[in-house]
Amino acid sequence: MLNDSPHPLLRNREEDTASVANSELLFDLIYVFSVTQLSHSLLHHLTWVGLLKETILWFAVWLLWQHTIWVTNWFDPETKPIRILLFIGMLTGLLMAAAIPYAYTYRGLIFAVCYVLTQVGRTLYVVFVLGDHHLTTNFKRILGWFCISGVFWITGALLKGEWQIALWLIAAICDYTAPMHGFSLPHLGRSDSSKEWTIEGRHLLERCQLFVIIAFGETLTMTGASLSEIEEWNPLVIISAVITFIGSLAMWWVYFDVSSEAGSQKIQRVDDPGKLGLIYNSIHIVLVGALIICAVGDELIVSHPEREMGAEVVFVLIIGPIIYILANSAYKYVTCHLIPISHIIGVITLMVLIPWSYHISLFMLNVLVTSIFIFVIVHDMLYPDRSCKI
Repeated sequence: MLNDSPHPLLRNREEDTASVANSELLFDLIYVFSVTQLSHSLLHHLTWVGLLKETILWFAVWLLWQHTIWVTNWFDPETKPIRILLFIGMLTGLLMAAAIPYAYTYRGLIFAVCYVLTQVGRTLYVVFVLGDHHLTTNFKRILGWFCISGVFWITGALLKGEWQIALWLIAAICDYTAPMHGFSLPHLGRSDSSKEWTIEGRHLLERCQLFVIIAFGETLTMTGASLSEIEEWNPLVIISAVITFIGSLAMWWVYFDVSSEAGSQKIQRVDDPGKLGLIYNSIHIVLVGALIICAVGDELIVSHPEREMGAEVVFVLIIGPIIYILANSAYKYVTCHLIPISHIIGVITLMVLIPWSYHISLFMLNVLVTSIFIFVIVHDMLYPDRSCKI
């Protein structure tokens, strides 16, 4: 007979609204560093293979963070055991982030071991402290899947080369898709999101929004850092930095003006916040990843405003914003069952720009892309009935 009684480390759902604790904000600082590492690594390996490699690393970073915030949603981070668990995760996360630039060479094993050790170790600890609690079986399933993916992470790091890319891709797909089928395993069955994923939805979404802010911080940091490294600030450089800054604000507006609050309200009203929380996590990994790509584009624009376009640069400056708008559209569709017409127009216009982008400078393309985001904002302001509202 499983125990349904409250656990001393679990949050009290009747009294605690699962607010974000200071220890969680401290934990996020490691991921500020991780995002910076990813954006700089992509900047220096701006090829199609480099993009695939960085995408795999990004999924690992996000999934490590995602599973931690689910634990702190269930467990009270103000209790000493959970706080210590967070601090240990910070240390392994720091080492993992530091290994990112050389994750596909001589630090791949460090990256993989830190990832697997954190995911498996955290889940194993939760299973141990829960005992015969009704949530234990859910975490046993999660532990099983981390052990499965861990084999691919470690083996890939040992083999290196193309095998490393292939095996790490399989591992990332395992960790990303496992929650979608309830971490189903033989003998352990499948988790029921409505009964076992008893999360506090607003906390989960607020944590996602905080990560979005981290990513926007990286876009601003890349702009400022690029500007500071240029010895002579001619008018073109200054104007490029200003437009890039406006573009970052416009992208922030698209997400935070209405949809973020609508999502917070929606997740509090549904009968199965665990399932909706998983969907929101799945969308945000794409949304934040697009922002990291855009941060790389911001650096290129400020440093080389007159540079002509290559295929990879087009991807960074146009496909990145397209992915961002599509992710926002998916977020608003899940939340409000509609896709704003402004988003559809924005994506189509950006796609039309692709064949023309090879004939214009980074500066002009930046102006056009920023103008499209401003159009999306203005359109939603003029036609509020089509905006995402609850």
